[in-house]
Amino acid sequence: MTKLSKVDLVGVGLNATDTVIPLTNYPPRGSKVEYQTATVLPGGQVASTVVACQRWGIKTRYVGKLGDDAAAALHREAFAHAGVETQITTAAGAASPQSLILVDAGGERTVLCRRDERLILQPTDLVREWIVNARALHVDGHDTAAATLAATWARAAGIPVIADLDELYPGVEELIENIDYLIVSRDFPHRLTSEPNLEKALQQIQRRYGCTLVAATLGEEGVVAWDGKQLHHTPAYCVPVVDTTGAGDIFHAGFIYGLLQDWPLARQLDFACAAAALNCMAVGARGGIQPLETIEDLMKTGSRHLTPHYV
Repeated sequence: MTKLSKVDLVGVGLNATDTVIPLTNYPPRGSKVEYQTATVLPGGQVASTVVACQRWGIKTRYVGKLGDDAAAALHREAFAHAGVETQITTAAGAASPQSLILVDAGGERTVLCRRDERLILQPTDLVREWIVNARALHVDGHDTAAATLAATWARAAGIPVIADLDELYPGVEELIENIDYLIVSRDFPHRLTSEPNLEKALQQIQRRYGCTLVAATLGEEGVVAWDGKQLHHTPAYCVPVVDTTGAGDIFHAGFIYGLLQDWPLARQLDFACAAAALNCMAVGARGGIQPLETIEDLMKTGSRHLTPHYV
């Protein structure tokens, strides 16, 4: 096998082809609703995070699985255009992951997903050199066994592991035991711990699994994070929202970018909030990835939402 070059970030996880359908209002049950446009775009949690980091000058590698259809060709072209190195396993005869995304007039999205079981990335699909020749690893946990193996390899090599989790996949607790920076969706801490108070739930997760940082993204309420000693809240930026698709993916990209720059935590979280907000101003998971200078400008001049009652 050809020796791999070292990258800054390797991502192991989801890709998806998103069909984004803007609607004036979310359709009530039993209704018939007309729509004007349907835009097909590349997306997926880890895939979008990796692409954003690459655009900001971070050298990246994506590890995942695709079918052998037109959607797979779209993804390969998008990775190549961005300059992302790929280690993609092809599942012959399988349809690549698809998401139908309904976006209402306020920019909030509802996602319908379809994924062929043959596209589950297996531990046997991975090669250790893909993972350990990097400064950081990012996983989303969907293919939990493969993500856990990759995280185990990274941890053993002294590589920090960042995770974007929103579901209690089977085996996810073993994965979390190998995560350094766990950044999850709003409801995940409660579902994992049964603790209704978000602050207490984050503290429980950090103590139980030994993560360096546990955080929850809260949409317009920003992000709240617990580092084992102190609670950090960073408010979200006020922007005209077109589509919230990919906001979490780009938040993770912003956090990882700051981590690799060795920024203080407060700046990492603020940069991530600004990057995510700007992405919401355009259609698609990657439509609003802005240059570093634009993100910095929002951080200097942008207004923020009021402090939330997130607990």
